[in-house]
Amino acid sequence: MMKKILHVLGPGIITAALVFGPSKMTITSKMGADYAYSLMWIVVVALFFMGIYTAMCSRIGATQSKSLLSLIKENFSKPIGIAIGIGVFLVATSFQAGNSIGVGIAIGEATGTAPYIWVVCFTIIGICLLFFPSFYKVMEKLMIVLVLLMLACFILTLFLVDIEFDQFSSGFIPSIPEGSMGLIIAFTASCFSLVGAFYQSYLIQERKKVQHQDISIPKAERGAFVGVSILGLMSAAVMICAAAVLFPNGIHVGSAAEMGKALEPLFGSYASSLFFIGLFGASFSSLVGNSTVGGALLGDALGFGSSLSSKKVKILISIVMVLGCIVAVTFGKLPLELIVIAQSITIFLVPFIGISIFAIANSKKVMGKHANNWFYKLAGGLGLLVIFALMISNVYDMFLK
Repeated sequence: MMKKILHVLGPGIITAALVFGPSKMTITSKMGADYAYSLMWIVVVALFFMGIYTAMCSRIGATQSKSLLSLIKENFSKPIGIAIGIGVFLVATSFQAGNSIGVGIAIGEATGTAPYIWVVCFTIIGICLLFFPSFYKVMEKLMIVLVLLMLACFILTLFLVDIEFDQFSSGFIPSIPEGSMGLIIAFTASCFSLVGAFYQSYLIQERKKVQHQDISIPKAERGAFVGVSILGLMSAAVMICAAAVLFPNGIHVGSAAEMGKALEPLFGSYASSLFFIGLFGASFSSLVGNSTVGGALLGDALGFGSSLSSKKVKILISIVMVLGCIVAVTFGKLPLELIVIAQSITIFLVPFIGISIFAIANSKKVMGKHANNWFYKLAGGLGLLVIFALMISNVYDMFLK
């Protein structure tokens, strides 16, 4: 029974784990600490579109033998396909230091030791995992354990806090508190992760290879929506915790680590330790997942393929991990220059990814009878509008403001 459940949910859980990293925890912590429950609605909106695009990519992965990047290169534009692979690699590498630092802080705070020791230690562990006989199976089991760990920690933390249920329910009524637009945009951009959705198609295909059997479209789509629902549950739990604990006390946080520290004087070391365990889960799952996405898509773009059993792909994944480790140990934080580079690439890359996914999923030539129905066409089109609105906002903030 458990094997059947994992057969369906594995790829979706991996996607949820790699999307829910330290940056997501920081954004959701700030949303709750600064605006209480009033931004709960954006969780539903962002996850709806993430679910739509992840389900599209799951359907592509379930029905096609060729990778999504290969389909884009063959049916639309080879340069765009190559640019997407290289761009995702650069973005993954730029943000990898943040995942490494999250691991170091989580273990360092809990043990009273220097974070850089754990950055190096868990980078080595991550690279060692790559060279297990079946890396996909190892990664799938690791992500499931880490997701269950995160869920347990955040839900247990919620039991320690006093939730105002009237205010909580009113938070699902859309409103934009003064000064909150930046956080709304940041959360939507990070939660509606087209890179994560894109890689879902690769995870489905990898699972088919490992299990030597096909995955039906209903099961693939169901797994995608369950994975996205888990992502939403974790995001909501962190936001509710911050809203219930930090907002009433006027405590503002700049990072997930600061939220963990803020819990200790209010609820004791137990709550703080739970939160830091959750932060470790989010950081290490993203450390492995983020590097896997970057390495696999670069391999696919360069013609090496994307199989996680390929030595060339494993080397590219290792490069992402090592570079993230070096930056984390050298600077102790994610340098502003890398954030700017990653954001600049992402601004122009994400619309191409969104259009490419939508075009392939709509194509009767590629997908045949499994092409998007009217619901996916409508919801996917609205999702593209959201992506372009985010792009315009980011361009304005970075270059015109």
